[in-house]
Amino acid sequence: MAAPSPVRVERHGAVAVVVIDQAPVNALSKGVRDGLRDAAAALAADPGVAAVVLSGGPGRFVAGADIREMNLPPDEPFVPDVIAAFEALDKPVVAAIDGPALGGGCELALGCDLRLASPKAQVGLTETRLGIIPGAGGTQRLPRLVGIAQAIALISEGRILKARDALALGILDAVVEGDLLAAAIARAPHAPKRRLSQAPVPAGDPAREDAAAAAALKGAKGVPAIAEAVRVVRASRTTAFSDGMADERATFLKLRESEEAKALRHLFFAEREAGKVPGLDGAKARPIAQAAVIGAGTMGAGIAVALADAGLPVTLVERDGEAAAAGLARVRDLYERPVRSGRLTQAQADARLAAIGATADWQALAQADLVIEAAFEDMAVKEDIFRRLDQVAKPGAVLASNTSYLDLDAIAEATARPKDVVGLHFFAPANVMRLLEVVRGKMTAPDVLVTALALAKRMGKQPVVAGNGESFIGNRIYAAYRRHAEYLVEDGAAPQEVDAALQAYGFAMGAFAVSDLSGLDIGYAMRQRRAATRDPAERYVVVADRLVEAGRLGRKTGAGWYAYDAAGAMSVDPAVAAMIAAARAAKGITPRAFTPDQIQRRLLAVMANEGAKALEEGIALRASDIDLVFINGYGFPRLKGGPMFAADAMGLGAVLGEMEAASAAGGAGSEPAPLLVELARAGGRFADWKG
Repeated sequence: MAAPSPVRVERHGAVAVVVIDQAPVNALSKGVRDGLRDAAAALAADPGVAAVVLSGGPGRFVAGADIREMNLPPDEPFVPDVIAAFEALDKPVVAAIDGPALGGGCELALGCDLRLASPKAQVGLTETRLGIIPGAGGTQRLPRLVGIAQAIALISEGRILKARDALALGILDAVVEGDLLAAAIARAPHAPKRRLSQAPVPAGDPAREDAAAAAALKGAKGVPAIAEAVRVVRASRTTAFSDGMADERATFLKLRESEEAKALRHLFFAEREAGKVPGLDGAKARPIAQAAVIGAGTMGAGIAVALADAGLPVTLVERDGEAAAAGLARVRDLYERPVRSGRLTQAQADARLAAIGATADWQALAQADLVIEAAFEDMAVKEDIFRRLDQVAKPGAVLASNTSYLDLDAIAEATARPKDVVGLHFFAPANVMRLLEVVRGKMTAPDVLVTALALAKRMGKQPVVAGNGESFIGNRIYAAYRRHAEYLVEDGAAPQEVDAALQAYGFAMGAFAVSDLSGLDIGYAMRQRRAATRDPAERYVVVADRLVEAGRLGRKTGAGWYAYDAAGAMSVDPAVAAMIAAARAAKGITPRAFTPDQIQRRLLAVMANEGAKALEEGIALRASDIDLVFINGYGFPRLKGGPMFAADAMGLGAVLGEMEAASAAGGAGSEPAPLLVELARAGGRFADWKG
């Protein structure tokens, strides 16, 4: 028996309402396309129908294409043909938009004669976020409605407009308060036929159009779809609609098969998978109405701002009044920057500042539903804090540590309520960086983990659940990456050559420039703490230690791996080259040259290999989670999809070969992961591994 169609037609007198009902978001799957095509054909042949309303039901319209089908061969009916069938009807068609009308959903609405929306509607052509361009008339109809310059901006940015903003631009005809469907049914018989396919592109200001194109290309960040979108949109003025549609469709299909689009689709699905965590069935988030942060340094202040931005009142707790006041001053500084740039109004900043208090009184923690410890990365300090929390935190409060590499279970054992403890590893600056590593200890209660995931969503962050292991996911893999970058330098590559290769790959900054930015003393202190337990068979490069011992701590001292002038401009420093040469000489290393490709392949293999170890140990749930960590926390280029996705693209046989060379260079700790060996020999991929 055939499954019922997700599209049905309801009659309201002479008005036919075409209802799309495909949970959860009415994606334009084949079933929906089939249903719409059949409905359009039936309505065209029915003389009793005077007008048509397209509805996605309460709170919905059409959120876009079914992204899962983009990895399959194109299958009829195609979205452009479905839209053309409704546009060709000799009776008015009204879109009733009560939720997201994005991508193909927006294009469907543009194919209608009238667009009505509720205040909660969202409208936008978001395809460039997936490395493609609109493929169902968006690049041809939108310019005819809003002009070339505005269409370029909206499409290239993948901007999602609120209903009132879309109305102001003329994309919507009205925003309806009250019963949207009733209003659409009432207006439909009187709506004029207004086929955008037959409308001219309005005359525009060439200078404004040039400026819009230049801005789009400047912000493209290597996304080929942006340049193609600009080209196809600009051609809409001088090209017949049918020719423009053909060009758009061909470009869409070509881009759909690009490596960049595949990587961005991978990340789209990865974000949705990341929230699926075993063992949470039935668990409900604890209510969080008041938060507190212990430690008001750079990280603590950033966390407080992230919480306040999410609408939570926050109390910062410090060791004394002077430190508390200094922490509040840091918070004020963090709000001054977005006010200066226009991203926040002064009134908004003042309101959020008013939600943040600072004190040295630990009793202020008694009212908090969530307490986040953001103190110095020292186990004794953290254990003391969690012991003290037993005396003041109320029952049921979530107790979180912002530790970046310490044993969360050991921290939890310091309190009498280890089930309430979870790791919330923010990345600096905490109010800006999207990644939040949510660390699950062996005693973390399911509802505590669910609360952490809900909090991440509330803050607009990308959560990734990590198991408890030293440095968790991100810092563990990054440490291996940085260590092998230093091996490359000791073996003959200059720091600037390594960084240039990484930037050419797509990183915003190379490993050594990042070290200078964050401060070389941080890594130095960590290495000193671990010196006694380091495997003597692990290769150790002393150059970074010598830089710190020479007072070169990075940008903050004007010198690190590079030199910096008073304006912060970076330059290569011969003194660093001399230190590197001395380290090579001490080990009898004859330097050799490395090509950018060799550098990129080595460091990618190292990241993927360490990721494989994290998967085997259960520290990471899935390979795509590792990709999200590096995309959102470490500047890995989005267009490459993350280190595990990129390794699959490289071929795990090639990755294994590269790791065998890396192991010979690095010694203990650099061995190929058993999982990598297993998958490479079987011709498998990280993406298919299920644990």
